[in-house]
Amino acid sequence: MFDIIEQAHLGELHFKSDPANGLKAIIAIHNTKLGPALGGCRCLEYATDEDAIHDVIRLARGMSYKSALAKVPQGGGKAVILKPKEPFNRRTLYNAFGRFVNELGGRYITAIDSGTTLEDLDEVGRVTPYVSGNLSDGLDPSPNTALGVLAGMKAAALQRYGSARLKGLTVAIQGIGNVGFHLASLLYEEGAKLLVADLDEKKVNQARNAFHAEPLAPDQFCSAHCHILAPCGLGGVINEHSIQELNCDIIAGSANNQLAAPELGQRLHDLGILYAPDYVINAGGLIQVSLGMSMGMGMGTAKHHASQQTIANKTWGISETLYDIFSRSCVENLPPSTVADLMAEEILYETHGGA
Repeated sequence: MFDIIEQAHLGELHFKSDPANGLKAIIAIHNTKLGPALGGCRCLEYATDEDAIHDVIRLARGMSYKSALAKVPQGGGKAVILKPKEPFNRRTLYNAFGRFVNELGGRYITAIDSGTTLEDLDEVGRVTPYVSGNLSDGLDPSPNTALGVLAGMKAAALQRYGSARLKGLTVAIQGIGNVGFHLASLLYEEGAKLLVADLDEKKVNQARNAFHAEPLAPDQFCSAHCHILAPCGLGGVINEHSIQELNCDIIAGSANNQLAAPELGQRLHDLGILYAPDYVINAGGLIQVSLGMSMGMGMGTAKHHASQQTIANKTWGISETLYDIFSRSCVENLPPSTVADLMAEEILYETHGGA
């Protein structure tokens, strides 16, 4: 266990069991150099406890890197709730999780993630102030995440095609959830042609009706002929099998951990496919909940709420960060995923070329 923690440069790992409320949860705090750790809470079924531990550690590290390159005053953290297999009361479960968060005294601030809803976070907010992005505060991160992905796509198009215009480009989106649907709307306004895939046929039909999107079967996504492939569901989309099927120029989507293994970044680079590192391009949600929340949070600092225009301007800055990554990638002949890691580590660990 300590080998895993040390390899990830993880600062803290906390476990909580509350049988009365069905709570089994883990909170990982990766790095707090830049500020209190901020990261979403996943509520998913895991095959083993070890899978949950590895997931929360990997995601917390990603949040540290994301915060560093998004230039927000936050550290990186993450939480997972091991979803009960038996029927459970969501209100009491998330109240119990909120008490767990509160016990950490503000070192970790929670937010929305897969399997957790804004309503769930309202329940968390009843017992702790260390939450951002719920119905009560109006900081739903999904629209801003989509805006950041759009900004990142423009940077990738500029690098790949010499123009940031997306009009006339074909974009395939996997996952028409909260972020994916907002992204489809933005791309439709840009004049892009949309291909959409989702396990939920209702969501596909909504996108088809709203944006004249062409449906894709889920197993056709990675092989779709398109300019930009946008994974917006769960991670691991680019793996040993799917990388052989790719028919795209650019991969730019909102999903976390899109590469099933780090070495696939080099493989994409060798294939001439431009990859926008996931934790850079999907940082719009982090920017929303970081700059929009009350920074006091009971920690003795001045409170402030950035305006939505300020948040949007900061989110458009994702395009500049990505263009810097792409430019350095060309100069040093390194995959963008490697360059992004190096840039984040230079900020977090004051290294030059690695941790």
